[in-house]
Amino acid sequence: MHIVHTESSQGWGGQEIRILSEAEGMVRRGHRVSVVAPAAARVHAEAARRGLDAVDLPIGRKRVAGVLAFRRWLARRQREDPIDVINTHSSTDSWIATVACSTLAGAPPIVRTRHVSVPIADNAATRWLYTGATRRIVTTGETLRRRLIEDNRFPSERVVSVPTGIDADRFVPGDRTAARAATGLPPDAFLIGIVATLRSWKGHRFLLEAFARLSGPSLGLVVVGDGPQRAALGALAASLGLAERVRFAGDQADVVPWLQALDVFALPSYANEGVPQALVQAMLCGLACVTTGIGAIPEAARDGQTALVVPPQDAGALAAALARLAGDAALRERLGRAAREWCVREFAYEAMLDRMEAVFRDAIAGR
Repeated sequence: MHIVHTESSQGWGGQEIRILSEAEGMVRRGHRVSVVAPAAARVHAEAARRGLDAVDLPIGRKRVAGVLAFRRWLARRQREDPIDVINTHSSTDSWIATVACSTLAGAPPIVRTRHVSVPIADNAATRWLYTGATRRIVTTGETLRRRLIEDNRFPSERVVSVPTGIDADRFVPGDRTAARAATGLPPDAFLIGIVATLRSWKGHRFLLEAFARLSGPSLGLVVVGDGPQRAALGALAASLGLAERVRFAGDQADVVPWLQALDVFALPSYANEGVPQALVQAMLCGLACVTTGIGAIPEAARDGQTALVVPPQDAGALAAALARLAGDAALRERLGRAAREWCVREFAYEAMLDRMEAVFRDAIAGR
């Protein structure tokens, strides 16, 4: 198949990483993949760096110029190198692609992937976008799938859940001492960590507030990632007297050693989540995790079995769960082992590719 992914967002996070990791897997399976995005979007540069066909089109905003540019590019490609299916990912590129395709004879079918649990407007235009102009809808969790069926009344046979698959051979438990030496983290501290884009709804603020309630000179907090909340979080850490105990590590090209260096992983998101890739990665690394029940997180984190689950935006409950794990090595071991076993089974990378291949073939066949 010749598969095209479109992405209008200029941000960077799990959604963009899913697009690229899925695209790379499809290329290894013999498919051709193009990634259409504005040149200013990081996903465009990352696609090119990974050897994918990166196409620069002005689809970052909902404008007629973007529709016309996409339509011209698609018409030319259909003559020279036909595309079999288009997979859209954000609202803006979905509207641009569907409007362009609806005006072009012989346009390929569209698959719309929903990565987040933000509610979808229930109106005629949106219903056309999702059910009239789109052949299939993919969600990154079963919880998100059920919401579209129940709240938006989308036909159940058109909506399929395909959680993001993670490479369990790459994300593995490691030597903590070696990982700390590689990352420059203190060898003897008890380290709690988070890997996530610094967006408000990831809950970093509540993690800092929870960490401030924990005592012990050997406790440290590691924040991996960057984003729009960086300055605000740095100021909050300073105001809480945590400047010496919190390390903001910024973006890391390879998060594996950072995960392997931790004792406990926390992801206190309070909105928008599907099944977060960072959480699954941490669980595959055998870490005991504390998280919330937002979105499709419970499909990975089952309270008391594969993780500890606390109410969102509750720094007190988060602090209590972190303190419980810090004081109970046996509990950390049990949760970490169960978490890895669960994620190896439920979030396999090759299974994701199998399911997406089936979705694309069904869309192409019109089933």
